[in-house]
Amino acid sequence: MRITGRPAALLASAAAVSALAALAGCTVQPQDTDAKHGLPVHIQLPSSPAAAPTGMAGTTPTTPTTPTTPTTPTTPPPPATTPTPAAPPAPPPRVLWAHGSSGPAVRELQARLRQVGWLSATPTGTYGPQTVRAVLGFQAKRGLPATGRLDTVTWQRLLAMTHRPTRWELYPMGGQPAAAPDARCMTGRVLCIDKTSRTLRWMIDGRTVDTLSVRFGTQYTPTREGVFKVYWKSRHHVSTLYHSPMPYAMFFSGGQAVHYSADFAARGYAGGSHGCVNVRDEAGIARLFAQVKVGDKVVVSR
Repeated sequence: MRITGRPAALLASAAAVSALAALAGCTVQPQDTDAKHGLPVHIQLPSSPAAAPTGMAGTTPTTPTTPTTPTTPTTPPPPATTPTPAAPPAPPPRVLWAHGSSGPAVRELQARLRQVGWLSATPTGTYGPQTVRAVLGFQAKRGLPATGRLDTVTWQRLLAMTHRPTRWELYPMGGQPAAAPDARCMTGRVLCIDKTSRTLRWMIDGRTVDTLSVRFGTQYTPTREGVFKVYWKSRHHVSTLYHSPMPYAMFFSGGQAVHYSADFAARGYAGGSHGCVNVRDEAGIARLFAQVKVGDKVVVSR
C-alpha cells in the first residue's frame, strides 16, 4: 500500500526523529493516534553531568571508584648498636707486707696469725721465713693465691676471722714500748720500773740509757710499789726460799730483786714471779748488772 501526501511526510519526520534520538541517547515520547504532539522531547547528551529531572525515564550514570589498597606501616630498622668493649682484667690485690718488712703492723699480723693457729712463734715485728710460711698456709687453705705475701684480700680475710690483738698478745715475750717515766725517775741514777707497760728503764739524770721488758709477781705474791734503793747485788744467787736460780740479782726490798729469769725467757707472760722483777734478756741484764751500783734508786710504779 502506498501512502502519499501529508501523512507520508509525518511518518518520514517521525522516523528521522527516532533515528536522531537513538544516536543521541535520549527518550522519545510517541505521538498519540490522532497524530497530535505528545510531551516534548528531552535529549541528554552523554557528556552532560546533570541528573535527569524527576519523572523522567533517564538516569545519571555514576563514575566508578577505584578501590584503594590499605598501606601497612613500615617499622623503622633498629638503631645500630656499638659492641661493648670487654672490661679490662681486675688489677691484682695490693701487697701490704712481704719478706723483709718490719714494724708494728707486721707484729699485729703475726699476732692474728697466732690466733688462728698458723704461727707458733712469738710476734717480733719482722716479716721473716716463719711468717712467710704462715701466710702461705693461710692463703692456700682459703683458696687465695698462695704467694706468702700479705695482700689486701688476705688481710681482709684474716681481719674477719680474728680480734684486735691485746697488748700482751702483741708482746707475749716482751719488747713492748716503755711508758713515759715516772717523775721520780728524772733525777739521779734510777731503775725506773713501770708495771703498766711492763718495762724497766735504766736512767741517769733523766736520760734513758737502756730499756728492758720485765715480768712481776702474781696475785698472791705481788711486786711491791714505791721508791727503794739497791742494797745488795749477787751475780750467781739462788733463792733460799724457793730454791730457784736468780742470776744477776739486785735486791731492793726484802727478798725482792731485779734478776734474770729463764722461765720468763721460755714462757713469757704466761707465768709470773714470787714478787721479783724478772728480766728475760740475759745479755741485757748482764749489761745492767755491770752498771748499777749499790745505793742507786729503784722506783716501782703503776
